[in-house]
Amino acid sequence: MTIISRLILVPVILMTMIMGLAQTKPTKIPKPDFSQYKRIHQKALDLIRTDQEEIAVQFLNTVSKNLPMDAETHYMLAVAYCELGKIKEAESSVERALELGLPVGRIIGGIHNGLDAIRNRSLMQRLIHESGKYPVHGPMLANLSGTSVVIWLRTAGPSRVSVEAYTDPLILSDRVEAFAFAKRENDHVAKVTLKGLKPQTTYQYVVSIDGQKNESPKQRFTTFNQVGNAGNFRLAFGGGAGFVPQHEYIWNTIADTEPQALFQLGDNVYIDNTDVMDMHHYCYYRRQSRSEYRALVSGVSVFSIWDDHDFGLNDCSGGPGIETPKWKRSTYEIFRDNWANPAYGGGDKQPGIWWDTYINDVHFICIDGRYYRTNPKTTKGKLSMLGSAQKYWLLNTIKKSKGTFKVLVSPVPWVFKAKGDSKDTWNGFKDERNEIFHFLKENNIKGVLLMSADRHRSDLWKIDRSDDYSLYEFNSSRLTNQHVHKTMDEAIYSYNAKQSFGTVDFDTQAKDPTATYAVHSIDGEQIYKFTVKRSQLE
Repeated sequence: MTIISRLILVPVILMTMIMGLAQTKPTKIPKPDFSQYKRIHQKALDLIRTDQEEIAVQFLNTVSKNLPMDAETHYMLAVAYCELGKIKEAESSVERALELGLPVGRIIGGIHNGLDAIRNRSLMQRLIHESGKYPVHGPMLANLSGTSVVIWLRTAGPSRVSVEAYTDPLILSDRVEAFAFAKRENDHVAKVTLKGLKPQTTYQYVVSIDGQKNESPKQRFTTFNQVGNAGNFRLAFGGGAGFVPQHEYIWNTIADTEPQALFQLGDNVYIDNTDVMDMHHYCYYRRQSRSEYRALVSGVSVFSIWDDHDFGLNDCSGGPGIETPKWKRSTYEIFRDNWANPAYGGGDKQPGIWWDTYINDVHFICIDGRYYRTNPKTTKGKLSMLGSAQKYWLLNTIKKSKGTFKVLVSPVPWVFKAKGDSKDTWNGFKDERNEIFHFLKENNIKGVLLMSADRHRSDLWKIDRSDDYSLYEFNSSRLTNQHVHKTMDEAIYSYNAKQSFGTVDFDTQAKDPTATYAVHSIDGEQIYKFTVKRSQLE
């Protein structure tokens, strides 16, 4: 080698050494935010899915020192160890998570659980053998009517799922049966539709997976009246349900109020990630595995829409494009797999989370406030929360409605000042909201109520209109969240002292039909009650 070659080579070697040192320099370990439990393990998963597994392990060890009995931490450690190829450590973490009470379904359910590295080993195979014949998530009632219902569930692997329902378990009277397949491409989810049910009738149902009946626990539901017929029913509703173990008992509290329907109005699981699609699966699995939630939704029909924390990032706007940003379509498809709504926007050609349904003679019209929302900060020209296709659908659906009450359901508040001067609520889309309200006046639409979520409290609002009847808005969105928003003096009522949810009792058999909104705390206290009569909405 010549002197010149050596002179050239030495700086190259030195630069390589410097770059190598820079690359091996340890990344700073994030500090866990214990005030926002729901985000702790999501941060760990983000580290894992961005090739920072060792940092994730150190981060989780810090969490474990502060929360030594937290099962979720050990589950996430197992995921990190699987990615690192540390099989013994992964299995040890799984065993510890189970010892601390993590549901088995959390381990064996879903194809995105992060434990593929140990799935074929004896520990996982034993768990699958012992529990794989049962639903690992669900069953969840959905889209209940007077004559049909959907049973949603997830299995441990590809399966044929059948459901039979009957009114008398001894003689299997009025028996109805249907089946569906849980396939890998839909994350082992089956949605079984039972048709031909009798209105206002209590059914017991049994799930079978590959011919194996699951007789216990006994599952029951009561059908509504036929569409258009008067009746009485109670729904529970709310948003703001980030995962917080010590607050998950709210699902038991909701069950104690004996609703027939549960409306989850956004921020249902708090994903807050548009880059790591596994984050969506992780957040859904975490909630779906909880025994409190499973017990509630097995007998109460669930209806859902999304908001910013389920769809994208905080206060996000999807924009007018169907396929842009590119993560929107995937997010929509994952949401669709994890719920069983009456419809999903305009289907795959016009994706979105808007739909309508009747419960008896009450018409619920639910909107998507994110997929097509334009950004108030960057958009020049007319703003829209809904997009043209959804707005056309909304106005047309309102005009055709035959509901005694017509309930317009939004993930964000209809009232302008529910979030101060923030443009994230309908406050940022005043013209479009006023267009909708003007449409009500011009078409003589009576009986309209409003429901919403988003704010971390429970509110009752009255929106006065100079040219028509006042609109009452029922709002609730602090089901489990730790973070709380201040109460609002402008509201008729505003509550934030504890986690809470709303119920609405509809009585359309009364001479003057009523809708009674009540606020309940997580501890079962009825805090407030207010009744709106149909005659007030004319």
